[in-house]
Amino acid sequence: MLRTHTCGELRLNDTGKTVTLSGWVQRIRDKGGLIWIDLRDRYGITQLLLEEGRSPAELIADARKLGREFVIQARGKVIERVSKNPKMATGDIEIDLAEITVLNRSKTPPFTIENETDGGEELRMKYRYLDLRRNPLKESLLLRHKLSLETRKYLDNQEFVEIETPYLIKSTPEGARDFVVPSRMNPGEFYALPQSPQTFKQLLMVAGYDRYYQLVKCFRDEDLRADRQPEFTQIDCEMSFVEQEDILNTFEGLIRYLFKEIKGLELPAFPRLPFDEAMRLYGSDKPDIRFGMTFVELNDVAQGKGFKVFDDAELVVGINAPGCAGYSRKQLDKLTDFVKRPQVGAKGLVYVKYNEDGSFKSSVDKFFDAEALKSWAGKFEAKPGDLMLILSGDADAVRRQLNELRLEMGTRLGLRDPQNYKALWVVDFPLLEWNEDDQRYHAMHHPFTSPKPEDLDLLETDPGKVHANAYDLVINGVEIGGGSIRIHDRELQKRMFKALGFSEEAAQEQFGFLMNAFEYGAPPHGGIAFGFDRLAAMFAGKDSIRDFIAFPKNNNGRDVMIDSPSVISPEQLDELGLKVVKKREK
Repeated sequence: MLRTHTCGELRLNDTGKTVTLSGWVQRIRDKGGLIWIDLRDRYGITQLLLEEGRSPAELIADARKLGREFVIQARGKVIERVSKNPKMATGDIEIDLAEITVLNRSKTPPFTIENETDGGEELRMKYRYLDLRRNPLKESLLLRHKLSLETRKYLDNQEFVEIETPYLIKSTPEGARDFVVPSRMNPGEFYALPQSPQTFKQLLMVAGYDRYYQLVKCFRDEDLRADRQPEFTQIDCEMSFVEQEDILNTFEGLIRYLFKEIKGLELPAFPRLPFDEAMRLYGSDKPDIRFGMTFVELNDVAQGKGFKVFDDAELVVGINAPGCAGYSRKQLDKLTDFVKRPQVGAKGLVYVKYNEDGSFKSSVDKFFDAEALKSWAGKFEAKPGDLMLILSGDADAVRRQLNELRLEMGTRLGLRDPQNYKALWVVDFPLLEWNEDDQRYHAMHHPFTSPKPEDLDLLETDPGKVHANAYDLVINGVEIGGGSIRIHDRELQKRMFKALGFSEEAAQEQFGFLMNAFEYGAPPHGGIAFGFDRLAAMFAGKDSIRDFIAFPKNNNGRDVMIDSPSVISPEQLDELGLKVVKKREK
């Protein structure tokens, strides 16, 4: 070994020991008579000391030739520091240096390898191997590692078996776009990379492996944002002989266990909220319940008063912002500008101030008198000092817009603390949703989700009203996982495919292997998948998942470090039976 100890290991009780450390030069401070070198590895930093008149002159000369990020081996005696550093785990000691060996030199890094760096995101992604030396990224990856260990520990104790499923599978038309892989041995045919192991884990249930899990890499060719990557990891699970409550209880147990083991937090039982209630109260199927401001509908008290904006609307709905009646005109204009942004899409915002003296001031005083505004306040359960914010329009659109405004107000009022965790299950989703472009129904989750038994008779007559045996886990307004009880009967699966617009031939071609398996004793089964990268980011109180993936892609789906995706040679294309395409402009 090139070291006897790590750079985060030594303490006062090691004083007097002769030790050997290896690592990277974090920084050098040369004060003339004294030289300090901070040596770093992934365990921490240890300070090395040289002193003119006491340390060998040749050693001091060698030390002055070192640069940042040089890889060195250092040998010396552990001594007590005169000026201790309580911010460092090794801050009580330093190494009286006796020998330095340069193991490898380093060019000057393009940005500082510090907690707070001067490198922009694209530059740091290009030199990701350098960025990964910084403590914030190191801590993110170690958190991810611990999450994976504890996940496996919990599931193993629940008698789950980890089984790997294939990465080269068949492309399917539902869901996001597939990444496809040409087959050299089967010209003109393609594999797809899995968006999830869905059908394979169902086949494992047919095979009798009644508790399966996998920390599995999945792939989706979709537009990217902070919480999406083209390749991502799921905690993928399936169980046989279960109903919805069994799934919810088992995996609520997993999440509560992880919070206790990793963050020391005891989360209370997760409430259950039906999808319809989530949309009515929050305008979102992933509501942030860390704060109130639930929606209040005003059609019965706001319409029919001659205000055309309300009278022509399908829905008049608002939120009450406690203690915000003192907002200035400038602040209210900023809120109006916020809801009129293209990303939100509202045409305007109505406000009502419930002043501390009990009077009202609104942007619609011309149409509504104090008595009318008082009735609104009654609906909101508003108190003097509160601010009512109201939108109107098409019901689905205005709920979405008000959800954005509610989240914005929660942020402005400091109500969305990332270290305050509020989880819930959203249940009873619609089974299908109508797609105007295709003029057909699409599965809201996937085609293998079971309808609620009480809604089965509606599958052919009124499919839009069928509820799914499906559930999502939401924490702090982020969908962390989702799943469903699956269809395990061939005839019901055929009915589902028919409702989705599949011909019998198309269903057989795409999913015949699964329907055939259902004829050989498929047990009732269901499961769930959690976004592992999102879960890691959530535990760290972060929005972006990039820092929790060792080598992520940028917003264009590119790995700028290795310059991928890239063109391949004409010879490779010929072998695959593909045409040469012109390389894109960089």
